[in-house]
This record gives sequence, structure tokens and C-alpha cells, in this order.
Amino acid sequence: MSGPVVPHLDPVFTIEAEIDAPRSAGMAPHGERLHIPITGGRVFGQRLTGRILPGGSDWPLIAPDGSSLISAKYTIEAEDGTLILVENDGLRVSSDDVRTRLRAGESVKPSEYYMRAAPRFDAPEGPHRWLSRTLFIASIAPAGHSVVIDVYAIT
Repeated sequence: MSGPVVPHLDPVFTIEAEIDAPRSAGMAPHGERLHIPITGGRVFGQRLTGRILPGGSDWPLIAPDGSSLISAKYTIEAEDGTLILVENDGLRVSSDDVRTRLRAGESVKPSEYYMRAAPRFDAPEGPHRWLSRTLFIASIAPAGHSVVIDVYAIT
């Protein structure tokens, strides 16, 4: 009897999401909720090309210890016109200084923080259905008024 398959990460595409400045929804017992509008962007790579439609949002929760639980929901329009729902949940861990710099839109080296996510895609039947039938992991790098998300399929 053999064991389970050892997973590998295959790069599949990059998302460059354009964002507006974060707005605070205020403090609550579990932390501070932010609202970050997603205003557009593009998707490019070996397995998917398209654009980010305006109207999505990220609602991260900044915990009392400064870590951030990412909770983004937006739409990709593939090059062929297919609409694909994205739900991207993740985690950012950094020092207070790095968090302040990121929130101010400053450029911060990705080595100064941990920011990963597990995006889920809801794609209709057709050429993009594989997105709904695969697990993914992503590495995220904020860059001022945009966020770069490198997406990897777990094979």
C-alpha cells in the first residue's frame, strides 16, 4: 500500500487588484474591521487571463495583537467573458511598524511580513470549471493602491 500523494505548488496566475484607501468601520471587542474597496485590476498567467471587475471588497479584521484576518470577495471576468467569483481568506502577520507603513500605502519588502491566503473560485461549467475543482494557496504583496496576489494550485 502506498501513502497519499505529496502535494506540490504550481504557479497558475497573478492577480493585480486595484484598491482604494482603507476605511475603518471602528473598534469592536474582537478588533478593528476595515473596509477596502476593490476597484479593478487584471489577471494574467499560464492558466487564466482577465480583469477584476470594480465593486468587490476586502473586509480585514485587525486583531488586538495586530495580525489581520483577510476576507475579500470580488469578481474576475475572464478573457472569454466568463464571470468567476473569488472568495479570498487569509492572514497577515507583521510588526506594528510594518502594519502602520502598509496602511499608509508605503512600499514594504515582502520579507518584512507574512501574508498568505487560500482563494476559492466559483466558476461555471466550461473551460474555467477547473478553478472550482482545485485548491489554491496565494502569496500577497500590497503595493500602495494595488495588491499583487500570486496564485498557486495545490496539485
